[in-house]
Amino acid sequence: MENNEQYDSKGTLFLFGGLALLVVGAGFIVSHPAIRKMLGQVGVGNLVEAAVPDLEKYLKLRSM
Repeated sequence: MENNEQYDSKGTLFLFGGLALLVVGAGFIVSHPAIRKMLGQVGVGNLVEAAVPDLEKYLKLRSM
């Protein structure tokens, strides 16, 4: 029993460690000026605005 708890703790630690590395890596990438400029040209905000009506429709259908 004690051995299973040790593996569960280790797995959780690896999960959160990987998630932390993912967030830090994404932060480093987005903080680069050239990447910021490209994201500004693509218009990430426009993509989100275009997806909102579809998301609302999906949530409405799911609640039925």
